[in-house]
Amino acid sequence: MKIALMDSGIGLLAAAAAIRRLRPDADLVLSSDPGSMPWGPRTPEDVTARALAVAEAAARHRPDALIVACNTASVRALPALRARLEPEVPVIGTVPAIKPAAAGGGPVAIWATPATTGSPYQRGLIAEFADGVSVTEVACPGLADAVEHADQDAIDAAIAAAAARTPEDVRAVVLGCTHYELVAERIRAAVQRPGRPPLVLHGSAGAVAAQALRRIGEAPRPEAPADSVVTVLLGGEEGSLLATALSYEEGRTLSAAAPALTEGHRPAR
Repeated sequence: MKIALMDSGIGLLAAAAAIRRLRPDADLVLSSDPGSMPWGPRTPEDVTARALAVAEAAARHRPDALIVACNTASVRALPALRARLEPEVPVIGTVPAIKPAAAGGGPVAIWATPATTGSPYQRGLIAEFADGVSVTEVACPGLADAVEHADQDAIDAAIAAAAARTPEDVRAVVLGCTHYELVAERIRAAVQRPGRPPLVLHGSAGAVAAQALRRIGEAPRPEAPADSVVTVLLGGEEGSLLATALSYEEGRTLSAAAPALTEGHRPAR
């Protein structure tokens, strides 16, 4: 079994680590184009063209499924990706976890990139899944880029600014960008208010990993032996896991499973 994941940069690490936990025996293809990051400010046409290039690079490795581990690409390019790759390769998009967050009753905050915040796409999800629930959309300028470059000071500043715009009574925060899941606990620490109930964070990595397995008729087997290959594609070329990825637990998990990733690449089977 081989699962491919695509993103502009290292935001795919969270879903890749989730796949690793569910199926340690699954080969992974991690396809990104960090030189073009971030995709959020780009036009829909530009995002679609770049997403197709990254996805097609992954598809050349003949995966059983492709996870679009990027909210921007899912919003802008999912129909084009499915038209290009399906039915040969099932394509699984990433949707902000607004539905499960709203099920808790709110108030809910949705942290997302400026391009996604207030977009018709996000407003549609709120209307569909959070009707009657208090929802605050919180734009997080610079946070995805800071996470991508592992710029700790910039991460702290972007999180602090977004936390200051988050109502004090929120019970849940939706992490509306896959990059944000890599700094989830720092977000929790910034938003949790003394005396308030424990804050619930809602990411998408676990859900998209489980959905990818369902689409190809596989079940979780966390006890399976970790005998798998990880292939890293950067701009379509095989390479190594970026050093910034090792700043995060998810990147270290993948590196521990395939140590050669930090020095070069392991050939696909």
